[in-house]
Amino acid sequence: MTSPLLPTPTRQDIRHGILYMIAAVFAFAAVNALVKWEVARYPVTEVVFFRCFFALIPCTLLIATHGGFASLRTAKLGEHFTRAIAQFGSMFCIYIAFGMMPLADAVAITFSNPLFLTVLSIPLLGEKVGRHRWAAVLVGFAGVLIMTRPGAGVLNAGALFALANAAIGAFVTTAIRRMSLTEAPTTLVAYQIGFNAVFATALLPFGWVTPTVGDAAILALVGLGSGVGQFWWTQAFRLAPSAVNAPFSYTAMIWAVMFGYLLWGDVPSTALVGGAAVVVASGLYILYREALRRQGLVPAPLAAAGTASPVGGAPLLRD
Repeated sequence: MTSPLLPTPTRQDIRHGILYMIAAVFAFAAVNALVKWEVARYPVTEVVFFRCFFALIPCTLLIATHGGFASLRTAKLGEHFTRAIAQFGSMFCIYIAFGMMPLADAVAITFSNPLFLTVLSIPLLGEKVGRHRWAAVLVGFAGVLIMTRPGAGVLNAGALFALANAAIGAFVTTAIRRMSLTEAPTTLVAYQIGFNAVFATALLPFGWVTPTVGDAAILALVGLGSGVGQFWWTQAFRLAPSAVNAPFSYTAMIWAVMFGYLLWGDVPSTALVGGAAVVVASGLYILYREALRRQGLVPAPLAAAGTASPVGGAPLLRD
């Protein structure tokens, strides 16, 4: 399957993309800590509702300052709807995981996202994945097993929800990179947040506990921070290829460990740190292979000449 070539980003675009990525990762890390704090007190459906409802505020400001209602015009409403469903499911899964396990553990498991992205590239992007990337995927999943230790009875529902978040998130990453070819960041963010608010409202009757004033303020901050972070994240992938941005997403582990220790006294286990290191290394190796492909440092017969990946903006990887 052939996709239109993505425009080559300038050095300034890449710098700005990296800055947006770092800012987005911190914003989401802070939001995640607040979510974990609140899901211990309120139903997940309620936390999701506040997150989606208050995210409409920065979304509305974004629309007002970036083209008004004209920015909502799209010929891909169905794709926006599908992506929003996937994003909503991914968010729901990780929020449940936060309520069932330490923050750093849940975040570390989500680092398996590039591994799922590689696997999904076969049916979604028509890529042929060769031995190098398959080896990296297998090593990465071994790292996941080290973290979750299923034989030791550590693999629980929380870990499964975190894995589900990583898998669904890989689909979302693919979709947003592909749609950014024709859709503006404002359009992408507006439809995602708008649809998610509708989904969250529909689920609200399944769980409600009237929050205190303080908790209501925290829940509102979750929504505001998520809305801003979502725009920054979308900008990051619009300006720079995922191969450039992805390594900076691993800074989430630093913030997760810091927030987990300061708020709950969580100290990462040796298995968690070791497994996370294996997963990160495998993800970076996948990015390294993509970088080689971009530079033409692989045998010509293996390259996909004239074919670009909607995810990374690079030629489709072959091995």
